Amino acid sequence: MPGLLRGVARTAVVAGTATAVSNRVSRRQAGRWAQQDSGQQQQQQQAPPQQAPPAAAPSSDMNDKIAQLKQLGELKTQGVLTEAEFEEQKRRILG
Repeated sequence: MPGLLRGVARTAVVAGTATAVSNRVSRRQAGRWAQQDSGQQQQQQQAPPQQAPPAAAPSSDMNDKIAQLKQLGELKTQGVLTEAEFEEQKRRILG
């Protein structure tokens, strides 16, 4: 009987240790994610979002429009423009 109790106690200790380590790893990972999220939010708050220059009078030259659309696309992929801002500027250029 003492051997059985020793085995059960050892199993309980190993399981408890594994649970504690797993919980600590989860908390550390969640903390890192929270820091990354807050760091990104702070960067967005510190630097006011740059807005694309307003499109001048609609150009009849298609090359100018294409160049402006490429520039808007680059700003969008860099995260400077949101989807709504991109769509608004695109409408101004094409409209």
